[in-house]
Amino acid sequence: MNICRYFLCFAVFSFIGWAYETVYYSVQHRKLVNSGFLSTCFCPIYGIGAMLDLLLLGGIKNPFALFAAGMAVTGSLEYFVSWLLERLFGRRWWDYTGWPLNINGRICVISVTMFGIATVALIKFIAPFTFGMINRIDNTACAALTVVIAAVMVTDAARSAMHTDAAKLWYVEKQSGVFRELEHSEVVEKIKHAFKR
Repeated sequence: MNICRYFLCFAVFSFIGWAYETVYYSVQHRKLVNSGFLSTCFCPIYGIGAMLDLLLLGGIKNPFALFAAGMAVTGSLEYFVSWLLERLFGRRWWDYTGWPLNINGRICVISVTMFGIATVALIKFIAPFTFGMINRIDNTACAALTVVIAAVMVTDAARSAMHTDAAKLWYVEKQSGVFRELEHSEVVEKIKHAFKR
């Protein structure tokens, strides 16, 4: 595949991540929530995580080894992005403080476990299907889609970065509220109790 097709795969994975978070937070708040740092329908951290998984872990055949490696790669990415966003904007976009086995509130055992499962699903099922669909697009359409989507992402990223205080700090507060609710949820309390044994 050429670079345009790889970029479209990145865009698809970014969209899937956005859709997952939007559904999750919309259910939490019982109203439509446009999740993510950007205003459009992309969460690039998911696209980056997916492409890193494919690049670094695509050759791993054993699903258990793939799960463990996926936890390590995506957990490291989540930690780094949390640190980077806090350094850039002075606020956290998520906080696992109080959750079991968390590291500086940036990652925790629950999040990396879910990302490990997602890594297996990505490499075994989602990526092959996505590559197959994108390989069916002719070169001209592929290049045109790449230019349009890249322009949308870059424009949105620049606008979101410049207007973070006014437009996006509500998202930080929303995230904090959801994490506080989840921290005291029945499922998390059971997990905490299991680790205390």
